[in-house]
Amino acid sequence: MEKDEKIVFSGIQPSGKLNIANYIGALSQWPNLQDEDKCIFCVVDYHAITVKKNPKELRKRVIETAKIYLAAGIDSEKSIIFKQSDVSAHTELAWILNCIGARISDLNKMTQFKDKTGENKESASVGLYDYPVLMAADILLYGTEVVPVGEDQIQHVELARDIAKRVNNTYGDIFTIPKAVVKKDGARIMSLLDPSKKMSKSDENENNAIALLDKPEVGRKKIMKAVTDSNTGIYFNLEDKPAISNLLNIYAGLGNREVKRLVKDHKDSGYGEFKNALADVVENFLITFQEKYNSYSDENVLEILEKGKERAEKIAQERLNKLKNAIGII
Repeated sequence: MEKDEKIVFSGIQPSGKLNIANYIGALSQWPNLQDEDKCIFCVVDYHAITVKKNPKELRKRVIETAKIYLAAGIDSEKSIIFKQSDVSAHTELAWILNCIGARISDLNKMTQFKDKTGENKESASVGLYDYPVLMAADILLYGTEVVPVGEDQIQHVELARDIAKRVNNTYGDIFTIPKAVVKKDGARIMSLLDPSKKMSKSDENENNAIALLDKPEVGRKKIMKAVTDSNTGIYFNLEDKPAISNLLNIYAGLGNREVKRLVKDHKDSGYGEFKNALADVVENFLITFQEKYNSYSDENVLEILEKGKERAEKIAQERLNKLKNAIGII
């Protein structure tokens, strides 16, 4: 590893339909990182089963997610791309961290569990409650220094940091302390129909989100149907103009433009004209992205995941063995 090269780890669940929020908030950051750092990108399929999944659908989504990584610009020669369930050290470390690093009080603070379960906490799976510890294991196994995430995942990276510090304080220098990195512009893309809610890949109403594999003309229609604010004018203000601000973030993220410049260019535009220009950007983005996506066969992807498994397993096992030895597991 080069002197200034950092270790970067990130992953996405193969559940629901990955959308432009996943791309703008996370995926779009990844290709630039791999030119300077050692990058490890995981399809986190064990996280996906914290809620019930159709087995056939899950298998399909795993391949789809890996293809999306590649279409986003991840180079399997520069970066490691692998499937979480292929490297058993992830779940083995998660159990150890449950015992020596994580606290009930930590997990009780996790807002995502509260958001996902609402009033049904007692019937939720233990895995859904405990998955932040598995996420900590994912990160800590590889000596990760940088974790590129959306804002909603910062809390989980902070937990990984806390667990790492506790383990190191007790057992010596085992883990690197990771740091979350959030893209400044467009890190949190909201629903097209309700800008008070984040754009979700599992939303029942498909008009709330633009999936990366939506037909380009469908993406256009969804933009044209997106809600706007009651007052006129194109400018960025999350409190006064939440809907237009969200559309500006989408425009900036997919069009590779700065929000300030977009506001200047559209200061005299009406909502219809502005949305039509954004719809052009979305449609063109989807066409280009899907051309790359379709250039990979399932067989290509399985070969890449297998090679990634071998590379990831070697790194992960070394750190796991170091910790096991430190705690007395032979």
